[in-house]
Parts: sequence; C-alpha cells; structure tokens
Amino acid sequence: MVEVADGVGVVRLPEGGHLLNHVGSQHAAGLFAAGEAASGGAFIGAFAERMGEITPLAKSAEIDYRKLANGPITATGRLSREKDELLGALDSDGRVEFPIEVELADAEGTVVAGMTVSWHVRAKS
Repeated sequence: MVEVADGVGVVRLPEGGHLLNHVGSQHAAGLFAAGEAASGGAFIGAFAERMGEITPLAKSAEIDYRKLANGPITATGRLSREKDELLGALDSDGRVEFPIEVELADAEGTVVAGMTVSWHVRAKS
C-alpha cells in the first residue's frame, strides 16, 4: 500500500521471480490481490471516520486481464460515486452498496487490467 486518500487507494505490486507465472509475467492472483487491496484502500480513505460504526465487506469482484503485466504494477482504486452520497445512503438506509473501480498499470502507464470490486457496508446495530 503506497497511498490511502479520500476515496483513493494505491498499491504497488513489485516484480520478483516468486510473483511470476509460467510465461514470465505477473501472476493473475497477484494482480487480483493488488487490485482488491487498492479498492480496500479507497474504501478506508472514504470511510475512515466511520470505521467504528460500520461493517464493510467486499461482496464481489470482477477483473479483466488486458495485457501481459510485466515489471512492477500499480493498482489504483477510486470510488465511483461521491463519498457524501454514499454516507447519506448509509445514514438513511443503514447500509449502502457501491463499486470501486481499479486500474492496474505497468511502469509505462499501460493499463494491463481493470477491476471492479463491489462493496457492501452496513451500520453496526
């Protein structure tokens, strides 16, 4: 994790022989883990002041591998809805569901994968 900001999370997946697959690129499982972690950083960045009052859960995730991922990879997750809108729904309904979009890019900025992680957050009783 290299950054957690208001609705943004950034994770860097280093390059290393232990992380490579049979064709010598970053393993799909590593890319997925980095993307999911980046979505968690974005979530925490937005909901930090409410963490003691809520129960978050990554409900589902979908990833689209677009290119071979070579070298270090940066996964950047961003809220796809406004934070105030999400907090308002949480306050009025006691729960909220929303996606966090993640881009995974190589050192040159080429997007090698895209991911959507759907979060479910409920207020503690």
